[in-house]
Amino acid sequence: MTRISIPARERLIFAMDVPDAETARRLADDLGDSVAFYKLGLELCMAGGYFELLDWMVGRGKKVFVDLKFFDVPATVASAVRNLTNRGVTYATVHGNQGIMEAAATAKGDVKILAVTVLTSLDRGDLDDLGFACDVEKLVLSRARRALEAGCDGVISSGLEAKTLRQGVDDKLIVVTPGIRPVENRLADDQKRVVNVAQAFANGADHIVVGRPIRDAADPRGAAEAIQSTIATVFGGDQ
Repeated sequence: MTRISIPARERLIFAMDVPDAETARRLADDLGDSVAFYKLGLELCMAGGYFELLDWMVGRGKKVFVDLKFFDVPATVASAVRNLTNRGVTYATVHGNQGIMEAAATAKGDVKILAVTVLTSLDRGDLDDLGFACDVEKLVLSRARRALEAGCDGVISSGLEAKTLRQGVDDKLIVVTPGIRPVENRLADDQKRVVNVAQAFANGADHIVVGRPIRDAADPRGAAEAIQSTIATVFGGDQ
């Protein structure tokens, strides 16, 4: 299990994957204090009003994770990351080679940079298609070590590989785990390498990212509180 001290209710990051900023504001109001940390991704960025929404959430005391997976020439990535500083952003993601990760880390300021290892929507067959013949765990471990060397603060990784990261990389590395499902994965789900809440933290995750199990629930706030209760049980309350 992770040794990084984080308030228990901030360990849940809700993936605000909705069509527009107004829908996001309404859902955030409905969720209230059941969610303290939000991930704002590409769909919202392309819908317009992204930074106004970001500022609105920060103004309400929420933590924000900018998940845009920056991938471009290093100078462009550095400029993009620099534009996120001093506006209350906690995490931002980068997805690329050593030069891209180093550029993001150099420009990060008060933003913590998380490097993507292997997307949780990819399985062994997908990696074969992309030309990665190595074992998934070895690939994740290699990318995590390179991210740490580049100056990144943490990684995005499946809960399936979190234990390997805790054993093979510095304990100070922040591990954020998407692909969390409270029940066995379904064929229609585009997330393939998944774990449940307790498994993710037992394997060493610092945060879990949960989207559809909250967003699509009949009672989103109740679903979020149920996950918070599980987290509280795992960690024994706030840390």
